[in-house]
Amino acid sequence: MSRAVDGRVTLVECGVVRTSPKTELAHRIREIYDAVVSLIERHRPAAVSVEAVFHGKNAQSALKLGHARGAILLAAAHHDLIIAEYAPRQIKSAVVGHGNATKEQVGFMVQQQLRLKEVPTPADAADGVAAALCHCLMGAFPR
Repeated sequence: MSRAVDGRVTLVECGVVRTSPKTELAHRIREIYDAVVSLIERHRPAAVSVEAVFHGKNAQSALKLGHARGAILLAAAHHDLIIAEYAPRQIKSAVVGHGNATKEQVGFMVQQQLRLKEVPTPADAADGVAAALCHCLMGAFPR
């Protein structure tokens, strides 16, 4: 995210990091780390906003998410960035207005608030943008 001259928050870049399930876990984590480092070095953010760990029904999915979060947090820490963690309900509440919002509602509100032509895709990308937007809406956007 970036703040325009008129004070509006704008989206600078949006996407997802995909790794191959055929690749060894350690190498996949390294790929995520390297991709995040590349983003940090390219855009020089003041902070990184991530979704806090939540306890879902699928322990295997939660564990994989934890590995990805670890790579992201390590990349941010190596660059001495502020790390802001928000619960999923907190992100939804900030962006949509209530914590029980669907992925579709989050994507739509991200599109509306950032004046985008389309909803960021895939949904994981919209979720990442929502986490960053939440950080901005919480008044934590650097001046």
